[in-house]
Amino acid sequence: MAAHSPHARPALADGQRDAAPARGWRGLTQRPWWPWVSRGFAVAFFLLVAGLLLRQARTVQWPEVLQALRALPPGALAVAGALALLSHCAYGTFDLIGRHCTGHRLCRGTTLGIAMTSYAFTLNLGSLIGGVGVRYRLYARRKVDTGTIGQVVATSVLTNWVGYLLLAAVLPWVWQPPPLAGWTTALWHWQAGGAALGAVALAYLALCAVRSGRALTLRGHAFPLPRWPVALWQLALSAANWMLMGAALWTVLQGQVSYPAALATVQLGAVAGLVLRIPAGLGVLEAVGVALLATDALGQDQVLAALLAYRALYYFVPLVLAAAAFGMAELRWRDRAAHSQALPAAPNG
Repeated sequence: MAAHSPHARPALADGQRDAAPARGWRGLTQRPWWPWVSRGFAVAFFLLVAGLLLRQARTVQWPEVLQALRALPPGALAVAGALALLSHCAYGTFDLIGRHCTGHRLCRGTTLGIAMTSYAFTLNLGSLIGGVGVRYRLYARRKVDTGTIGQVVATSVLTNWVGYLLLAAVLPWVWQPPPLAGWTTALWHWQAGGAALGAVALAYLALCAVRSGRALTLRGHAFPLPRWPVALWQLALSAANWMLMGAALWTVLQGQVSYPAALATVQLGAVAGLVLRIPAGLGVLEAVGVALLATDALGQDQVLAALLAYRALYYFVPLVLAAAAFGMAELRWRDRAAHSQALPAAPNG
């Protein structure tokens, strides 16, 4: 009787619709074999790049690199170090934008210090440790709630990449990469790709202008959006930060390459390191720099020496300072916690 009920067929049809796999790209990613395929591609790409790095490392004349490193003028290193410090400060202002958007009560100096400390850890140990772990730890110690911290982190990440996209749109109009391994492409291909990336940044600015501070809701999830002046601020600060990074590398190279070439090296190296997920992009930035910058006039050993000096100034020195600051903050917090626990045991007088 139930099998012939008028309600049985619609229920069966609903069950069949629920069990049916999704169509298109979404359905493909839901296949049981998809995780193995994606991991296989990732491992193959990693092995390919690792092999290229090892092959390149064998061709490097390391005594000549060390000699070129010693020959770098102290004045250029000092200017590059100052530019690196300015870049770290510029990145720290990304959290000030998050402070403005969330309205948390930490002072500007503390917010800037937390952002700069976490940035040094992010550069060297990855975003999971620096951008998330260290930042959450330092904010949580100061009683900032988890939701607010997450919004600050998301704002910082978004700010970093919208400026990147904007500069990526400009670079193909002022610089063209040299042929790599005999492979080249037409200039208009680079310009079209750059225009597509820049359109994403401009679309974000337009969306913020249209929404006027109202959150964007997609599939039940609300994404807070700032007003357009804040979005314009994000674009300007992020672009300035990336340009300072390029300026630091260009200074270490002593102007022997064009500034757009140095900026392109920094930007392409950042993306390559992000894709490969190698801590601090060790070897990746150097490989990209040698491929893009080495010429007959500027030897591979000179380029590699400049890149190693840039890495020391922009990555390693800030990490040492950030680790010292983080350790001092932890010790201060523990002393304060121990003192507050000892206060109730003190005699009344």
